[in-house]
Amino acid sequence: MRTGEVFALTWEDVDFENRTIRINKTVYCKIKDNEGRWFLGTTKTVGSSRIIYMCDTLYEILSKFKKYQYINRRFYKSKYKYYYLEQAKNKYGKLIEYKIIEGNNKKKNVEMIFVKKDGTYIGTDIIKYPYRIIHKELKINCRFYDLRGSFATKVLRSGIEIKDISTVLGHSKIETTENYYITSTKDTLKKVCESFEKEIDLKIISKNIIDD
Repeated sequence: MRTGEVFALTWEDVDFENRTIRINKTVYCKIKDNEGRWFLGTTKTVGSSRIIYMCDTLYEILSKFKKYQYINRRFYKSKYKYYYLEQAKNKYGKLIEYKIIEGNNKKKNVEMIFVKKDGTYIGTDIIKYPYRIIHKELKINCRFYDLRGSFATKVLRSGIEIKDISTVLGHSKIETTENYYITSTKDTLKKVCESFEKEIDLKIISKNIIDD
């Protein structure tokens, strides 16, 4: 998932019974005012709206995380932060986005998945600290977004069809997946030559050269 798609997720998007996650929105930051700065809008493209399936590991993690949030709500009680969505329309009256506003409005409340212990929602800023550690202490130069490329490359090497990978990533064109998300590694480049060697049986050729 794209960074904005991940942190736009609500618990309503997660179907534990069918083990799926619905992706139909993204979160982004705008000019801050007294009510906040985070907005929910449509996904990057029409094709980006999709359903993805949870593997066993993700299913277990999200199940435990939801219980963890429930425990935190009980612990913080009245100090726990809640949020609701307010429609934002353009000058023509067309709904263009939703603003995430702090406040306990039971009729409009939305349960964002990725929040702090006390329920505070800070959008994509929640990954700033861990990635500061990754960059400064571990000396690894990467972004959260780069995980999409890692995912695409690994599952492709395991034999998954690129069309299926493209659909999961929310790409309307396979070329986007091929050109920008699949990367070569030393191991895969080595396998190219090894594969060629098997095809033409270079060992036999080498043996004949030595014998001659």
